[in-house]
Amino acid sequence: MPDFVWSVVVRAPIEAVFAFHEREDALPLLTPAFPPVKVVSRSGPLAVGLRVVLRLAGLFTWVAEHPVVERPTLFVDTQVSGPFRRWVHRHEFASVDADTTRLTDRISYDLPGGALLNWAAPLLVTPGLVQMFRHRHRVTRQYCEAPPSAVRR
Repeated sequence: MPDFVWSVVVRAPIEAVFAFHEREDALPLLTPAFPPVKVVSRSGPLAVGLRVVLRLAGLFTWVAEHPVVERPTLFVDTQVSGPFRRWVHRHEFASVDADTTRLTDRISYDLPGGALLNWAAPLLVTPGLVQMFRHRHRVTRQYCEAPPSAVRR
């Protein structure tokens, strides 16, 4: 059961950082250009039961569902179907102070193929996750720390 944790401090109140992740365009904004990911469908706003269907690099369909949403501190998405045997992604928001938030992404996953492949998972999966979360956290800071007049919609 490999785990991955990536965290960033954002100079914005917890409510603002969580609200950014609730935006309908948040997922496309947070997704790096490579590998190409297309949002095929989204069943509604961020809420328990939200289902998102993604197409990854034209090769895989990934269906994720949100079983937990606790505004403004946590939401969780789990893979219903896709390239992993199991995927649970916790998005944790914690107030550092009134104007600062720590965002921590915790991912637990298993690859298909058993124990040997999961033993090698840190070598196979971690580099891509690091690249993805560097991008995601940079975008989160860009949008949440920008003065209101500079926010892109």
